[in-house]
Amino acid sequence: MEMKTFLTTIFLSIFAVHFVSAQLEKVIIEKYYVSDANDATDTSGGGVPIGSTTYRIYVDLKPGTILKRIYGDANHPFSISSSEAFYNNILDGQSFGKDFIKGRYLENTVALDTWLTLGQTARQGTKYYYGILKDQDTDGSFIGGVNNDGGSALVPSGLLINEDPSCGIPLTTADGMDTLNSAPINWYSAGILDFMSGIDTTIFGSFVSQNYFSSNSFELSCSGVQGTVSDSNQVIIAQLTTLGELAFNINITVEELVNGTPTLVNYVSTDSLLVESEIYNPYLSYPYSCGCTNPNYLEYNSSFICLEEGACITPVVLGCMDSLACNYDPLANLNVQELCCFPGSCLGRNIEEVCPSFMGNDFDILVYPNPTESNISLNIISGIDGTWNYEIYNSYGSNMTSGSITSSDLNVIVPLEISDLVPGIYEMKVSNGGMSKHKLFIKL
Repeated sequence: MEMKTFLTTIFLSIFAVHFVSAQLEKVIIEKYYVSDANDATDTSGGGVPIGSTTYRIYVDLKPGTILKRIYGDANHPFSISSSEAFYNNILDGQSFGKDFIKGRYLENTVALDTWLTLGQTARQGTKYYYGILKDQDTDGSFIGGVNNDGGSALVPSGLLINEDPSCGIPLTTADGMDTLNSAPINWYSAGILDFMSGIDTTIFGSFVSQNYFSSNSFELSCSGVQGTVSDSNQVIIAQLTTLGELAFNINITVEELVNGTPTLVNYVSTDSLLVESEIYNPYLSYPYSCGCTNPNYLEYNSSFICLEEGACITPVVLGCMDSLACNYDPLANLNVQELCCFPGSCLGRNIEEVCPSFMGNDFDILVYPNPTESNISLNIISGIDGTWNYEIYNSYGSNMTSGSITSSDLNVIVPLEISDLVPGIYEMKVSNGGMSKHKLFIKL
């Protein structure tokens, strides 16, 4: 195997997580509104408890990707829960955001109802409305304050005027609604409405107050939707109002281009029992798992969304950890078996260069930190008089830099500047007369 191919294979196999391309970039949980004492005066909508938070959930997709459905199946249940019951408006609440009439949002606390959707949040005649993050909404608001009927208590200032700072822009300034360029069609749902009666007895209906929904046979789908903002593709899938702590596991189907061909791909919230066309994405499960998010440490895990202070403890040191190999590295803590060399078995490399001890050489070298994001130190352990020459080669075998040190010290440490090197795997060669040794290191 050529050195270039060999090094590239190792690099990609170890750090593959950095090269995974997914059309689902993240999930956004927006705090839309926090109810106050005025909102609690309304009884016509069923009464929303003071301090209830309305959350909006968006999937953030790469531009051009189309959201086709949210779902739960036998391997990946769909679930939404809270430590307290979800609020549903008993006067004109809906199970699905697409079914709201725009004018109903002006009544009492209808705008805080709990529902599911794929982008669409209201309609009025031939015009359709789409959910959008408040900080991207530039066309004002038709919800709350002077636009609100004041509820059953006829509050003169109208309801939904609380300016809780945790929610950012007030609801009376930006309502998170934008008009659709074209409305999705072919809507289909299963697992929410009763097949015979059409009644919703889940957390999205007002018949029974509940705090938990889970289903392995749920689906809400349509012809497909994308975001309306030109530089993003964020699609709302749920609005949830509760006093409690929120949790969810959601799964989505998108249409994306795979080798130029439109292809349906499922992104799921659990990494067990993955089948073809299923990709695990940790953003689909909330609360997020926190830990070490730095791949330069052994404690790193790609499923961690947030950094937990003190979680990254042990820096990664790549090397051969097979004690029977001639290039066994006692300082390594992450084994790269492909690096290990044995007499007659060195993956086509020159074993006398990889393991100079076969030539009677009597010195050793260390390169650290390895991997590195900045510079390195070269440590020569010998005590031999003479000039030590060092050379650094890239994975193509090109010499990137070189130098020399004259010393007879037992322990020579030389800091080396490598900021000009691009990320990749490099080979350090150190020689003195007829003796030479080699070490691989990674620049991140």
